[in-house]
Amino acid sequence: MPVLEAFFAPGVPAFLRALVIGVVAEILGLVAFAVVLLGELLTGGSSSVGVSLFLVVFLLGVAWVLVVSARALLAGRRWGRGPVVTWQLFQVIGAVAAVGSATGLTLAGGWLALVVAVAVIVLLMTPSVVAATSQTRSTD
Repeated sequence: MPVLEAFFAPGVPAFLRALVIGVVAEILGLVAFAVVLLGELLTGGSSSVGVSLFLVVFLLGVAWVLVVSARALLAGRRWGRGPVVTWQLFQVIGAVAAVGSATGLTLAGGWLALVVAVAVIVLLMTPSVVAATSQTRSTD
């Protein structure tokens, strides 16, 4: 089932839809950050090519894992919860560090990342989401 059909399918809990929206927002943020780093690398603004390339590949890899996990959650597969909650824990750690040491736009981004990560974690633990994502094998 295509992703949009799965998202709007009858019987998908509202909390699962909200969770997927949060994960999609994180995916877009990861891809945007990777594009900014790649642009910086291509224009000569990066002082370390290796680190920039690693970060671009890492960010796109995490985004890909989140895409696959969100699709799994919409399909009712419970294995999708693990990668999503793991990323949220990393987000919380990074966001707390950003909030504690940043000012201006970075501070706002830290708070935004923290709020989204906590919201996704809470949504993952709601009974309706757990029930909707409790399949152990594929039904395709």
